Amino acid sequence: MNEEFYRQIFDKHQHVEAVPSNKEITLWALQVIRLLYPEQSKQAFNSFHELKEEFAILERQLCHIMNTTKACQDCNNKALSAAFFDQIPSLYELLNTDIQAIFNGDPAACSEFEVIRTYPGFFAISFYRLAHSLYKFDVPLLPRILTEHAHSKTGIDIHPAAEIDEYFYIDHGTGIVIGESAKIGKHVKLYQGVTLGALSVAKSMAFTKRHPTVEDYVVIYSGATILGGDTVIGHHSIIGGNVWLTRSVHPNSTVYHNPAITVSNKDKV
Repeated sequence: MNEEFYRQIFDKHQHVEAVPSNKEITLWALQVIRLLYPEQSKQAFNSFHELKEEFAILERQLCHIMNTTKACQDCNNKALSAAFFDQIPSLYELLNTDIQAIFNGDPAACSEFEVIRTYPGFFAISFYRLAHSLYKFDVPLLPRILTEHAHSKTGIDIHPAAEIDEYFYIDHGTGIVIGESAKIGKHVKLYQGVTLGALSVAKSMAFTKRHPTVEDYVVIYSGATILGGDTVIGHHSIIGGNVWLTRSVHPNSTVYHNPAITVSNKDKV
């Protein structure tokens, strides 16, 4: 490689300030989740005040992360950090509805402890909920780092801008994709391989509604692909496995396709 290449790379290094790694940022999020759900950690507190101080430490850490990433030069990061932690009780209540939905909906779930400790769906949802809260405060960069971490761990790809209501249930989860402008109502259940995506659109449509809306009490089975910002899945509908949809479905619908499958018995030939 020529000297000019090394000079270009060296120059880039000289102009990049030290910032927290993605690992440090996701560790902060994991510590928040573990404070809310001690089932995921061994940490113990001797007093109520110790617990409060731990939350205060994480609030200061968030401010430090936002200051040092410099993703937003003009933000009041101290105020944003305080506002984020002020809404932690509401976030906790919302996550509890997700735990309840998973436990009630999965016959294989033996306890809420098991859901919290082992279920990849809850892991992905908890990171999404934190990321979405930061996104609503217009915090740049960090929300996407958090959801991409969950994506890398679980195979569940939820954009932090997606709007997802309470009692959200992801079953198995691997391969799920939920796009940026998707909207999901209450008591929705998604199986593995579901895509809530966009039709092929130009970059100029980046700030338009490109992903589907899924209303309350919808079940979408594995491998279903639902595309388009104008596509609405009406409440209490069931979308069968491997269905491809680019248009809306009325409430209380059942959508499926019926492929021809032939099974022959060699002994009877």
